[in-house]
Amino acid sequence: MTTFDDREQGFERKFVLDQDLEFKATARRNRLLGEWAAGLMGLATVEEYARAVVKSDFEQPGDEDVLRKVSGDLKGAGVAVSESEVRMKMDELLAQAREQIKTGV
Repeated sequence: MTTFDDREQGFERKFVLDQDLEFKATARRNRLLGEWAAGLMGLATVEEYARAVVKSDFEQPGDEDVLRKVSGDLKGAGVAVSESEVRMKMDELLAQAREQIKTGV
């Protein structure tokens, strides 16, 4: 193997690792978002709702399915939180989830 091949394999391994970490961070963000929304709605089954939010992410690519679920559930529960506020919370929690994964929390 040449040095070029070694570098290419190294980049490929890093890409796979980065994608795996991002998947974990997104799943953790969704769980945290579900816990946050369940608290706003006053649900007794916080963990169950958080799992439902995580599962909703597998309906379509991207974050729109999660945003739609949480915003719709909040609206249905009579909680006055706009879609943009949910989106900002998602961004905040994604940064928090990435940090937690980086530090091993």
